[in-house]
Amino acid sequence: MKFSKKLALYILMFNMFITFSAIGIIVPVMPTYLKTFGAAGQALGFMIAIIALAQFIFSPVAGNLSDRHGRKKLIIFGLLVNGLSQIAFGLAPELWMLYLCRFFTGIGSAFIVPPVMAYTADITTNTERGKAMSWLGAAISLGFMIGPGIGGFLSNISLHFPFYFGGSASIVAGILSLIVLPSIKPVMMDQPKVMPKGENLIQQMTRSFKTRYFVLLVVVFVFSFGIANFQSTLTMFLTYKFNYTPNDIAIVMTVGGFVGVVVQGFALNKLFNAFGEMRIILFGLFVAAISLYGMLFVSSFYIILLVATVFSTATTLIRPAVNTLISKTAGDEQGYAAGMNNSYMSLGNMIGPALAGTLFDWHRNIPFTFGAIILLGCFILTYIWTKKTSSRKQSAW
Repeated sequence: MKFSKKLALYILMFNMFITFSAIGIIVPVMPTYLKTFGAAGQALGFMIAIIALAQFIFSPVAGNLSDRHGRKKLIIFGLLVNGLSQIAFGLAPELWMLYLCRFFTGIGSAFIVPPVMAYTADITTNTERGKAMSWLGAAISLGFMIGPGIGGFLSNISLHFPFYFGGSASIVAGILSLIVLPSIKPVMMDQPKVMPKGENLIQQMTRSFKTRYFVLLVVVFVFSFGIANFQSTLTMFLTYKFNYTPNDIAIVMTVGGFVGVVVQGFALNKLFNAFGEMRIILFGLFVAAISLYGMLFVSSFYIILLVATVFSTATTLIRPAVNTLISKTAGDEQGYAAGMNNSYMSLGNMIGPALAGTLFDWHRNIPFTFGAIILLGCFILTYIWTKKTSSRKQSAW
């Protein structure tokens, strides 16, 4: 890639890092923070779910707009909205205001992730794309890794301070992108429009059923469901069962994120070349299901740390593998594909925490069992689809 393209990729990685570290910052703080409002598991689940609802609604809009008007403006807009909403979250005195602020955080994220993924597809070839997507995945994982650690540390200043810090970081990233991020025409702007005009969200979702990568979108939904289920439940699980502090939770989540970053940054591209993206997806789904269920049978801090790390590493393998395959099969619909990718991810992020929080209030073990069953079911579905696809290709020969 040319220098300008490398610079763009570095800025995109930084934006993803800031976006997801800002999310990670609040994770260890939320159970204790919500206690000040008299809320518990269900509130936390719906708090996370409402972000995903906003992402689900606005991700296709952001993807389509980025195809028509360019990626840079939308990325900057998303970062600024994300930052301001997080600061407002820390200032909100009422529980309903927290929900509103999180909805706007979801809107901001929706205008960051699809344009960033589409921008990456614009500046990379098919050969380069797997490596670039793994770098973006590493930036996401690094954000999740460092975020909880920072959040746990900053909570010692005050429970509100992590929100101010994360919001300010997003605003700084937006300003940096405005100044430094190169302006590049989307690939679709130079090609005939393949996107039907005036499609609403339901029509776009319906059209996604007919795409070649629909099963991959199902995988995105399911592993997002599993991750969101795990993250939203784990903080409550460790707080209520083992009386873990925000610092303890931060350590558990940070170590897992660190291992994921190492794998993505140094080994993932080699794994893609050696085994292919689909085998990596299948392996990740199976290991994630087993480790999620295994969390119910451990009690030692270090064993909990190990199981959480295995789960985090498995899921960090899935994300860039799926993103790469979707991007490779999307052709000149990179914005649409990225928008659908983020919408299905948002559906998983929305349903997972909302259901997990409700199930947790019923019995704290149920979310882990249910999430493991869903992940294992997706593994079986994907395996069958892969076999059928391989059979069709062999028949064509």
